Amino acid sequence: MDKKATVLDDAAIRRALTRISHEIIEKNKGIEDLVLVGIKTRGVPIADRLKEKIESIEGQPIAGGDLDITLYRDDLEDKSYQVDPDVKEANISVDITHKKVILVDDVLYTGRTVRAAMDALMDHGRPSQIQLAVLVDRGHRELPITADYVGKNIPTSQNEVVTVGLSETDQADQVVIYEK
Repeated sequence: MDKKATVLDDAAIRRALTRISHEIIEKNKGIEDLVLVGIKTRGVPIADRLKEKIESIEGQPIAGGDLDITLYRDDLEDKSYQVDPDVKEANISVDITHKKVILVDDVLYTGRTVRAAMDALMDHGRPSQIQLAVLVDRGHRELPITADYVGKNIPTSQNEVVTVGLSETDQADQVVIYEK
C-alpha cells in the first residue's frame, strides 16, 4: 500500500478529542449516568483519553470500560481467527442498566463493528441510551448507523484504507490514508 496522506497528526487528534469531550457533556447536560465504553482495540485508548478530558472538565469521575466484540462479529467465518478467536472479557466498571452508554471506536466504516458492539453491550445490561463517538467517519455504511460524535469526517474511496495510530498501541498519534 502507498501512503496517500496524513490527515490528522497528534495535535489534531488532541483537539478533536477535546471537542468531542465538550460535545458529550453538552448533549448529555453533564455526566450523570454516563458510561464510556471503548471497543477493542483502538477504541479503548480513545475512550480512556475522552474519560480523562471529561473528568478534568467536570471535576468528577465518569464510569468506563472496554468491550471485545470478537464473538459478535458477523464475519467470523471470513477471518483467520474463526477456529480459535482470541476473546477477551468485557471490562465495564458499573452496571449499565438504565445508563447512557457511549461506545467509542477509532474508525466508523461499514457499521458492522458498531452493530456487533451493541449486541455485546446488551449482554451486559439494558442501557437507557447508546451513543457513538468515533475519531474518524470515512463513510461507506452497509448498516443504518450514524455517529453522534465525530472527530473528523474523511470521505474515502473503497480503494483507500484509513489507519489510526495511537501512542498506546502504535507509538505515534496519527491518522493516515493509504491507497490499496
